Amino acid sequence: MPPLQHSIQPIITKRVATVSVQSVRAFLEDHAPDLEILETPTSTATVAEAAAAHGVAPGQIAKTLSLWVKDEVILIVLGGDARIDNQKFKAQFKVKARMLDAEEVVRWTGHPVGGVCPFGLPQPLRIFTDVTLRKFDVVVPAAGATNTALRIAPDRLAQLVDATWVDIARDSWRMSAGDTA
Repeated sequence: MPPLQHSIQPIITKRVATVSVQSVRAFLEDHAPDLEILETPTSTATVAEAAAAHGVAPGQIAKTLSLWVKDEVILIVLGGDARIDNQKFKAQFKVKARMLDAEEVVRWTGHPVGGVCPFGLPQPLRIFTDVTLRKFDVVVPAAGATNTALRIAPDRLAQLVDATWVDIARDSWRMSAGDTA
């Protein structure tokens, strides 16, 4: 990365996150005004950071993956300790999982990597929730920035974003290095 571009990247990332959190806040005001965006003083961009900051098990972190399915971008929300099972994914979607790069994530979701969530999207995307979320009464998805989140019941999350439930996560005891995050 050229020096100038490298020096302005944190400014661009902060601006994207600010707009992103505003879009999530607007979505919640319209669809779930009782839900509160939680802000932490530290990053919650990774599952481990988020679980520690919110005092929950890693599986309760509802991570949102942005994936290409042929020429369509979809979002999959699954437990933080879960990994996509490539065979289950292919059986469900008829293609191999392919993640968006960081630039594409921002373009399609309006959210920065580490703050991606299914709320406040700039355009409609198909959203899927994995059954790994149903192990918990409450899950904690990001809320548009690397230090924001909210607490929500899995079924309510799926209902708010009109998500389809799927079973595409790998059983944890069978995880291997070749699995997609």
